[in-house]
Amino acid sequence: MSTNKKALFFDIDGTILSEITGKIPESASAALQKAHDLGHLLFINTGRTICCLPPMICQLPFSGYLCGCGSYIVYNDEVLTSTQIPKERQAEIIRQVRASNAGLLLEGKEDCYRSSHITRFAKLEGTCRYLATLGLTREHYIESGLCDFDKFVIYTDEQTDIDTLLPALAKDMDLIDRLGGVYEVVPKGYSKGTAIDFILKHFGLELDDAYVFGDSSNDLAMFTYGKHTVALGHHDPVLDPYTEYVTDTVENDGLMKAMAHYGLI
Repeated sequence: MSTNKKALFFDIDGTILSEITGKIPESASAALQKAHDLGHLLFINTGRTICCLPPMICQLPFSGYLCGCGSYIVYNDEVLTSTQIPKERQAEIIRQVRASNAGLLLEGKEDCYRSSHITRFAKLEGTCRYLATLGLTREHYIESGLCDFDKFVIYTDEQTDIDTLLPALAKDMDLIDRLGGVYEVVPKGYSKGTAIDFILKHFGLELDDAYVFGDSSNDLAMFTYGKHTVALGHHDPVLDPYTEYVTDTVENDGLMKAMAHYGLI
């Protein structure tokens, strides 16, 4: 049966954290605190691996973190599920991506890993600059062979042999098209949707007790799974067919307005 306790699932960038200001609006922090005080369960549901969570996010009253598109789930510091791409497959993936002339960023629990040389992919280099501000990508390069990773991102262009690479990865991986030649790659069977399903079953909650907040194409899995789905004011149109409610932008108190709309605060 449905309970008063609800489970709320949030993307980070463009949902809680403004991609314009780089800050979390005070209204969002206040809304999250109030929902927590009312007894709701609050979860980050992100494609980021656990090491990539911004410190400002970890200071908010979240019950847990669903990271790496559901491949690593933590509740109150207890790891509920954890997966890793097998070592042999890790080495094969690196060979396949290199042979196809694509860019590669590996994402693990402890660190993220890039190539030792500057690539031609501006988006990859921009992401690496951001990760460096979190203290990541500095210990080992991909070439070291010391990189354990749970998921990864590939960067492609007209010089990339996509026709060979994508089918080779798709045999045991799911590819999320982030547009502009960028693909987020996760082991099959894991997604932001499966992460929600895991939490609902773990706490004995129903789908009607789940509320999803997001803005981008990598939120599609939790929007197709969810029932109460909230898209922020600036969001990828791919979410529209699965969106129950469109709120304001994150900068204009969109998160607070949506949570008030549903009576969660």
